[in-house]
Amino acid sequence: MVKRFLRSGRSGFYLAVLREGDIAAGDAIELVAADDHRVSVAEVNALYTADAADGDLLRRASVLPALPESWREHFRERLEGLNA
Repeated sequence: MVKRFLRSGRSGFYLAVLREGDIAAGDAIELVAADDHRVSVAEVNALYTADAADGDLLRRASVLPALPESWREHFRERLEGLNA
């Protein structure tokens, strides 16, 4: 199931709730912060599951604080393989 989910490229909608409350259709939603690394969830999924890789994207993902250390290490290893 996980492989099928990843292949779809649809991994969900990610956000953080800063303050509990109600929201309704037509209410404004404001982006209050974005990561300087500019790596999307779809890009991380593609990097994790693809054989080919974009060196710049691997570099940015390998230092992304939002990812578990094991994923960052995986991306560092792939980046080293590209540079070898």
